[in-house]
Order: sequence, then structure tokens, then C-alpha cells
Amino acid sequence: MKRNAFTMKLKPGFESEYKKRHDEIWPELSELLSGSGIHEYSIFLDEETLILFAFQKLEEGFDAAKIPNHPIVKKWWAYMADIMETNPDNSPVEKPLNEVFFMS
Repeated sequence: MKRNAFTMKLKPGFESEYKKRHDEIWPELSELLSGSGIHEYSIFLDEETLILFAFQKLEEGFDAAKIPNHPIVKKWWAYMADIMETNPDNSPVEKPLNEVFFMS
């Protein structure tokens, strides 16, 4: 599996709401992500900067291009757009991170 990490940014004052929405993640979204090859998906929050750090493991052959076009993903992005920095299509502004160290 490939490891993938990226950052996103939360809007001020929405720390609790962000956690609440993810605690109540829609089952159909969770099924879509895992069915698409995303596993061990974690998101961490730096409360000082409001930067969200995401980590996930991706199956070999994972096709990232399929996820953004799925109606459930588009609905989730619209649902989250009021509490985080987003692009014009409501997708979260993501900054990919390069792995510089790994210890197994």
C-alpha cells in the first residue's frame, strides 16, 4: 500500500463542529472511500494553526480521479464548505506532503 499525506485548513471557531461532523460521517461516504481503496484514514488538527493533517493508506491501483466526481463526495464537500477552506467546486484546499522519513 502507498502512504498518502496532505494538509487542509479549518476556519476559526469550527474545531468542535468539524470533529462532530466526522464523528457522524455518513456510512455511504465511509463505504465509498474504503471501497475505492482508501484505508487507515486519519485526520489530525493543530489547534494553534487550524491546519488539518490527513494520512491514509491507498491500495495499489487506487485511482484518485474517481473520487471527486462521485455524487456522495460532492454532497460531503458542500456540507463541509462552510467550516473549512475550499476551492470553487467546494473541494477542500489540499496541500500534498512529500514523505521524507519512514520507519516500519
